[in-house]
Amino acid sequence: MTAIFDMSREAPRAAGLATAVEALRAGQLVGMPTETVYGLAANAADGAAVARIFAAKGRPRFNPLIVHVASLAAAETLIELGAAGQALARAFWPGPLTLVAPRRPGAPVADLATAGLPTLAVRVPAHPVARDLIAASGMALAAPSANRSGHVSPTLAYHVADDLGDAVAVILDAGAAPVGVESTVIGLAGPEPVLLRPGGIPRTDIEAVLGRALVNPAADAAVAGPGMLAQHYAPAVPLRLAATDVRSGESLLGFGPEFLPGSDMAKAIVNLSETGDLVEAAASLFTALRRLEAVGAPIAAMPIPDHGLGEAINDRLRRAAAKA
Repeated sequence: MTAIFDMSREAPRAAGLATAVEALRAGQLVGMPTETVYGLAANAADGAAVARIFAAKGRPRFNPLIVHVASLAAAETLIELGAAGQALARAFWPGPLTLVAPRRPGAPVADLATAGLPTLAVRVPAHPVARDLIAASGMALAAPSANRSGHVSPTLAYHVADDLGDAVAVILDAGAAPVGVESTVIGLAGPEPVLLRPGGIPRTDIEAVLGRALVNPAADAAVAGPGMLAQHYAPAVPLRLAATDVRSGESLLGFGPEFLPGSDMAKAIVNLSETGDLVEAAASLFTALRRLEAVGAPIAAMPIPDHGLGEAINDRLRRAAAKA
């Protein structure tokens, strides 16, 4: 049975960290809050524990995992960052940025976490509970999103429990994930930095640090980092994008102060941000999709501006709407 700890209170927080560390040392899985979404954490050096992540999620073995570490110095023991990676790490770590760089020979990470690639995806999270867990365990933690593979990502502890049940030994409940979409993933294995996945840090902020534009992966590029599958983040009901009306029998995923024609007949309405705030919308996205999924009706999604965090939101919506 899963043990769930309220990390907002001092006594349960201490007990939760101690129990989670014990579970990790035993090769078990822990639901770990981060600033982006909840992660499914395991000892990255333990091949059997990493295999349990793939089994619990039903995750394809060719989809690599992100390894979470405590600091830039810890990351440099695992990957070769180069000048661009160093600049990005100094600017955005701790925070919602993942760097995919060549793996150092002998780096103590299970091969399964890399999906057979010569690169490794690494991040230094900013969430205090995640940081405390990494420090207390003394481990690098492999931690993809704590949900069924392809399903809507978890931004609350109960999402983890609903999706994964007893496959998770411990869940550390720290409330809602404040960013609400996964980390931005930058590939550093080639001659130019590549935006493998838009996320919690906008493209423009990263380009400002690099002093040049990010390259986009080719449309037919192989999976080089987490979050690149064409069909991902999907609710169990159809999702229609850039809707200009609400059709009979649909729910509405809204954005901004105005609603669409037919909204009065919608099965349900969840507005990502009544003021059109993209930060608020990103933080609300996955919880909103889960709420509308529970209604059971197809979802019509209003258009979202494709700048700033809107690029990450639209990336998630396109993948959620894609046919498997």
